[in-house]
Amino acid sequence: MSDLVVVFGGSGFIGKQIVRSLAKRGYRVRIAMRRPHLGHELRVMGDVGQIQLVQANLRFPESVDAALEGAGSVINLVATLYESGPQNFEALHVEGARAVAEAAARRGVGRIVHISALGAGPKGSRFARSKYHGERAVLDAAPYATILRPSIVFGPEDGFFNRFGRMAATAAAFRPLGFLPLIGGGKTRFQPVFVGDVAEAAAAALTSEHARGRVFELGGPRIYSFRELMEYIREQTERRVPLVPLPFFVAQPMGLLFGGLFSLLPFNPPITGDQVRTLRRDNVAGLDPDAGVIADLGVTQLESVEAITPAYLWRFRPYGQFQTKQNPA
Repeated sequence: MSDLVVVFGGSGFIGKQIVRSLAKRGYRVRIAMRRPHLGHELRVMGDVGQIQLVQANLRFPESVDAALEGAGSVINLVATLYESGPQNFEALHVEGARAVAEAAARRGVGRIVHISALGAGPKGSRFARSKYHGERAVLDAAPYATILRPSIVFGPEDGFFNRFGRMAATAAAFRPLGFLPLIGGGKTRFQPVFVGDVAEAAAAALTSEHARGRVFELGGPRIYSFRELMEYIREQTERRVPLVPLPFFVAQPMGLLFGGLFSLLPFNPPITGDQVRTLRRDNVAGLDPDAGVIADLGVTQLESVEAITPAYLWRFRPYGQFQTKQNPA
């Protein structure tokens, strides 16, 4: 089998870590992306000539097929949390996933790893449903594919701890009106997993025979409630802002309003109605009895939130890295 791995979505937060992990293992890596001229920093993640950038767009199957020429394996991470024009859940999570899997199967690519999301299922939010239907499309086209479902993924460029760290800093600037919302009372449970551990799991899935045709749920070493995560972020950022419970019946129309307003602006909304709906379900590994877990892929030494996030949450403190940690009053 060819040592060439094609990575769709390799320029994103998780994708970069997967590319780095593959390069360390000696694979040749081809990153398929919409704008390869913007990915010059990706080339230095491996040795000279080890990493190649090509143009591809999941909405155009011909470009997907061309990107897979000579590949032995493929990893697809393309996804979005916010819909914008043609970049919507159906196009990326379902039809895009189908295009990659069908092209890979047609070319005889031996290993396919598809990155989905914990919570994917036939019911729930539109995001969760699209992820589930994307999984079905991949397995229909290539029954030997491996599906990985990570929980919240954390790391220096993540979209969770950074988002709420920024919200805490903003809320502190608008005292006494500023606050951090506890959507649904903050009872939803999460199992954050380190981006480096997700990358290790993806790389391991390429060589693990028992991973073929299976689904794996990727969670970190500890489960937290949404409230606990907000309290932790507030502590790490040294922002003494109140935590205000926001019932779902209040948060849902707020999310819809934000989603509608920000669709007219070149910015991502703080939250959408679909994301509020996603928060109605726990996001922890082990709820699907037929799915494996990250340890089944040989990744057992997991990094914790407490070990990693302080190294980048300091940027949201009043005085940044020079902030002296104070004891709560």
